[in-house]
Amino acid sequence: MQMKHPYGTAERLIRYVQVDTQSDPFSDSFPSTEKQKVLLSLLADELKGMGWKEVELDANGYVMATIPSNTDKKVPVICFCAHADTAPDCSGTNVKPILHKNYDGTPIVLPDDSEQILTVEAYPYLKKHIGSDIITASGTTLLGADDKAGVAIIMSLAAWLAKNPLHPHGEIRLLFTPDEEVGRGTDKLDLKKLNASVAYTLDGGEKGTLEDESFNADGMTFIFHGIPAHPGSGKDILVNALKIAAKFLASLPVDEWSPETTEKREGFVHPVNMSGTAEKAVVDFIIRDFETTELLCHEDRLRLLAEKAASSFPGSRMEWVVREQYRNMKQVLAQHPEIVEYAEEAFRRCNLSVVKEPIRGGTDGSRLSAMGLPCANLFTGMQAIHSLHEWVGVSDMEAGVEMLLELLRVWEENCKVVTS
Repeated sequence: MQMKHPYGTAERLIRYVQVDTQSDPFSDSFPSTEKQKVLLSLLADELKGMGWKEVELDANGYVMATIPSNTDKKVPVICFCAHADTAPDCSGTNVKPILHKNYDGTPIVLPDDSEQILTVEAYPYLKKHIGSDIITASGTTLLGADDKAGVAIIMSLAAWLAKNPLHPHGEIRLLFTPDEEVGRGTDKLDLKKLNASVAYTLDGGEKGTLEDESFNADGMTFIFHGIPAHPGSGKDILVNALKIAAKFLASLPVDEWSPETTEKREGFVHPVNMSGTAEKAVVDFIIRDFETTELLCHEDRLRLLAEKAASSFPGSRMEWVVREQYRNMKQVLAQHPEIVEYAEEAFRRCNLSVVKEPIRGGTDGSRLSAMGLPCANLFTGMQAIHSLHEWVGVSDMEAGVEMLLELLRVWEENCKVVTS
């Protein structure tokens, strides 16, 4: 039986993922890759084609659009946001999306690399999609459902509202961002221009997921200075900075304190880049924890290990710097409980079980909340993200559109009529 997709999310996702939008953490430009603007420009054109007038793609790659209010109630301006870039962890070039109709539960061998196999044992959530349609890539790239599933859901919502103007809602602002995957998604965003009061990112996983808590996140860089000398006459003179950095990394515990050994509410430190020469070596870390105080403890512990490594090489020198990346959005959302409460009500109206769990990561919503725009994160269905096995259930994306329609209705119902 062929599955029907009344909101058109599958068709949109399949088009969007074929546009390479991979971001680059080592680029100094914004967006970090110019190719992201290809999809962002396409989205702006599609929104204009739907009849929405206030559509803009600015010089920094942000797409903003307005869907005007159709109610006489004073509803806060709601922003729905998704990011258009894909992660640098896995190739995003020449993505070949495959729609697997009426999935039967058997292993899926991805055609461009037969060693890439999706099974219900490896991905138990696949069991919930037996009898439904799913989308994968072909085995040599990620799919890009993170976050083009979110993009497809929001664009499908915009298209449906254009054809169904009587569905009650206040003013809606749509926002599509670049560079979320490299932690810069809101760096150039003008909140005054966005002009929203509350926000929801569409960047979550399983259907029913509602996230109002994220990691606190910092970046930490260590710079080790050695003493250069010609290796032929370096006895008792040469100090190799690469060896200092290597000793530092070797001092990290192997059974704790890392992404590969932590879960749930446990924080971690994670080396993400090492470069240098015998004269100077640089090691970059990301630091994560749900509690700000614990984040600082991780940084102190890491600094002491670096100092210890450097002290074992007489004459060497070590510097370090910490950069704030984002903060736990719970700190802001707790002051605006209706944002989560109304989302929970919308989920219930769609017969969705609410799954609330902290994000072991961050979204644009973390940064938006810190900037003063309180923002929760909603599901898209994306699974096995940042990998060759990435997949998404079409029914999850379709449910995402239905949920947003109910969310708009809940906000409208809970606001008062404007009186002169």
